[in-house]
Formats: sequence, C-alpha cells, structure tokens
Amino acid sequence: MWPSGTSSSFWKLKVLYEFSNRSQSLKTIMCRSSASCTGAAGNRWTKPNGFDTGLKIYNSLTKRKEPLILAREGIATWYSCGPTVYDHAHLGHACSYVRFDILQRILSRMFGINVIHAMVITDIDDKIIKRSWEENISPTILARMYEEEFKKDMLLLKVIPPAVYLRVTENVPQIVAFIERIINNGHAYATKKGDVYFAVRSIGDRYGKFVGAGDVQCDPADTDKRDARDFALWKSSKPQEPYWESPWGKGRPGWHIECSTIASSVFGSQLDVHSGGIDLAFPHHENEIAQSEAYHQCGQWGNYFLHSGHLHLKGSAEKMSKSLKNYITIKDFLRSYSANEFRMFCLLTKYRSAIDYSDASMTEARSSLETIATFSHGAQAYMRGQLQCQAVQEGLLWEKLSETKASVKAALADDFDTPKAMNAVMNLVYHGNCQLQPVTQPDGLPRSPAVFGAIQSEIREFLELLGIDLLDRKGGSVEDCSGSLESVVEQLTHFRSEVRAFALTPQTTSPPLAKPRLHPERLPLLEACDAVRKDLAPLGVLIKDRGTNSTWEIFQRRQAVLDKHKEDPR
Repeated sequence: MWPSGTSSSFWKLKVLYEFSNRSQSLKTIMCRSSASCTGAAGNRWTKPNGFDTGLKIYNSLTKRKEPLILAREGIATWYSCGPTVYDHAHLGHACSYVRFDILQRILSRMFGINVIHAMVITDIDDKIIKRSWEENISPTILARMYEEEFKKDMLLLKVIPPAVYLRVTENVPQIVAFIERIINNGHAYATKKGDVYFAVRSIGDRYGKFVGAGDVQCDPADTDKRDARDFALWKSSKPQEPYWESPWGKGRPGWHIECSTIASSVFGSQLDVHSGGIDLAFPHHENEIAQSEAYHQCGQWGNYFLHSGHLHLKGSAEKMSKSLKNYITIKDFLRSYSANEFRMFCLLTKYRSAIDYSDASMTEARSSLETIATFSHGAQAYMRGQLQCQAVQEGLLWEKLSETKASVKAALADDFDTPKAMNAVMNLVYHGNCQLQPVTQPDGLPRSPAVFGAIQSEIREFLELLGIDLLDRKGGSVEDCSGSLESVVEQLTHFRSEVRAFALTPQTTSPPLAKPRLHPERLPLLEACDAVRKDLAPLGVLIKDRGTNSTWEIFQRRQAVLDKHKEDPR
C-alpha cells in the first residue's frame, strides 16, 4: 500500500527509480552471465565472460585446466550432489565432501571468493523405498533419520555446511513445472503408462560431454522409449510406493531431474561450479546438463564441472561403496582416527586422484601432523626460553618463510594442488627443526624468537584455513577444559625442572675435580623425576629433558604417545 498524503508521488518515484536501477544492474549481470550460453555447438566449451580470478582449475568438460572466470566479481555459485539418505555415510562419501570442503575453503579464505553453496538431499529413491520396506518404517522417517546422521557426520569431519540444504520431496511441484517446460520446448515426451522421458535425439550431438554416448544399452523392458539413451524425468507410481500428482498421473521424480530443478531454482540459468564424485559424471551430470540446457534454452548451463577421485581400500581396484559391501562408516573410522588426520590424508593427494585407504596411509597423515605439532612445541619452548639452542640462522629462516608463502599460494592457485602446498610447509618445518638444535650451555648466544613465532603463526593459519586445528583435542571433558589441563602440565613440568636442576647441581670441592660429582643423597630425586616422565607418557603427556630445562607436549592418542616416547625417550 502506498503512503498517504502529498508524499505519495515521491514514494512512487523513489521505488520506481530504485527498481529501474536494480533492473539495469540485473540486465548487466545477466548479459555477462549469458555470454557463455550463446553460440555453443556440439560439445564445445565456451570460455565464460566475467571476472578472472587468476586461478586455474581442471574442468571435466574440457579435460584440461582452464582459467576460473566467475559471472560476479568475488562470488562463486556452487552446486553439489548430496547423499541419497538410506544408510550411514561411509569414508568414500567423506573423502569427496572433505576434498570439496577444502577447495571451497581455499577459494574463500585464501583468495577472498564468497562461495554460495547449495546441496540437494535425495530423500526419495528406489533404494530408500526398498530399505523402508525392509525396516517396516515409512520412507520419510527413514530418510530424515539418515539425513540427520549425515549432517552430524559432516560436522564431525569439520565440513562447512552449505548455504542451504534442499530436499527433493519439498521441491516436487517445482520439478513437475520444470519437466513441463522441457516437454513444451520439444525435448521430452510422456508415455501412455504415465512415465516421462528426455528425448536425447532432440539435442543432437550436444549429448555426450563426459563420455561417448553411443554405448548405452537399451533395457528390453523399456519398450516405450524412443531411443536407448532416453532417461526418465518422471516415473509412474507402482503399488505401495510414495507418489505425487502430476499432469501425467501419479508418480515421482527421476533421479537426474531433481538436481537440474533445484540448482536452477537457486542459481537460475547459469552456474559457476558443479561438483561431485567422478562416478557421477556419466550419466548423472551428463543428464543434468541436457535437462538444464533444454529447460533454459542455452548453450552452456554449468561453466565448470569438478570431479573428485574414488576412495579405494588398499589392494582393491573397486571404489568403496555400499553396494559392494566394502565400506567403513564415518563413525567407525572416527573411533580410530581423528578428523584432523583424515583431512591431512585428503590433503596429501590431489582432489582429482584416486586415493588408497589403509592403516599405512593414515599413519603417514598422522605422522605429518605430529611432525608439525612437535616443531610447534619446540618453537614455543624456544620462544619461552625453555629451550637453549645454538645461534639461529635467522636470515635463512625469514627467507624460507617468504618462499613458503609464495609457493603455497602458487600451488593452490594451480588447480588446488594441496600435495605441493603441504610439501612446501613440511620443508619449512624441516628448516625450522634444523635450527632448533639444543645445547647444554648457551654461553650468551644471540636468540631469534621472532622468526619462530612468525613461522609457527603462518603454519597454524594455513592449516586452520584448510580445516585443521592443531589445538583441537578429541574427547568431551578434556576438550572442554584443555586450557586448565595445559596450565597443570606447565606447572608440573616447571616444578619438576627445578627439582632436576637441584639434583644435578655438582658438589663443590677444593680444588675442583676434573669431572664434577653429583650429591649422592640427591640421586633419588633424579630417579623420581624420570619416573614422573615415564608415567605421564602413556597418559598423553610427553616431557622432554633438554639439559637442565624441560619441554612438554600433549598428544591426543595413547598409541601415538607410546610410539613417540620410544623414538625419543629423553
């Protein structure tokens, strides 16, 4: 309702003026966005018009690295295929979601790009219906139960939730309207049975962007199909199955149409990035593209398709999957390893590569984290004056720090090369450790604590950017009071150091002996100090004696502590 009185015309003009300005801005944006949706023929990819980020990413549409160009400056629209919620999520799922979470963190936190991420939850599907019959519960309850389990698992793995989760069952009217428009555009047809199929022939040689499309075998039962490659947009209902009303009768959506509809409902006629596992490239993503471009009548709907490699159990050529019964659930995995360790496991290989899961590969990830944590504790001890070292080559360390920053940024800008970035970080840790060589008598050597503070801060910020928190400790009460625990250990170590220093004070003799002797009555104190160090190791507290001073570390897992203690029993 317009405001009353003489100011009515002013308000009308003001609103119309602002609407005009916004419409003009929208036209400008749409003009830029639609540049990649004109003139594309066959499977040719058109380089988008827009804002060049300076990054290069591997585009499955072209099978090579391409410059990442976004329709809007500083904003990336990103759609990903979510889970079909009929069972617990497993490590194969986790690997894909964690890898893409890492990529999104790099874009947003390293390069300042705001990632607008939407994900679909497939909560109606043949597998869901079958499992609901087996469990004797409704498909809705089954899907909601496993959806919540999936979201909890993602939080445990520190995966940032998308801007929005969208369920298929809550978007069926939109899906029906989407199918109707595809039919009206001449790219789909309904059968007498009430099914609707996409007509692949109608788009000519535009089908087959990811693989050759001529090898699809016709299902003899699908006699209503006009072409072997045609795929279902709408499935007529069968007895005892959930259904929705539609112009073609009772039924439910096909698998592929849900993603096209929901992605379009959020992002419109153009999408910057679409992601998923490599197994989804064909036919799922292939069919998504066909549907979306038939609906929007454009030549290029999604500009970049990113696919993550499969997770394999070591020694197996098959991917980890529920159907093959060769999977490990996320909850079972987290009983043995931490979210930090799994994320490091993912970082040590390129996101596009297949990855072998084994105890050895997880040990490598754990070892990398422990190497970084040990350096961090050593650097802190040096900065506090608890660790006396030989003269540090400060200029060399500042140089290595600068080189590492540049190497990390360059690696991540080149298709998110996390193994190369991590190698640069581990090289910096190596050079830092080389300078932390303890000496018994410092003799007034110059100290360089600032450079170790800078290195430690840079490494911690980089790992936090990727989702790894070096200060994180698994376990309820310990996590809640980690600050208090550290204070207790600090005070205990300080007291123990004073006792050791007293026990190690040599006898005063005249004339002085060539080899000073300890006070015999104080030797039990040294034995008690050693006993405390050994007794605390299995509890997760590792004390290292460096001359008369001592440093300490807290480790998350008992076995890791025991292994570390065997390596360095001091």
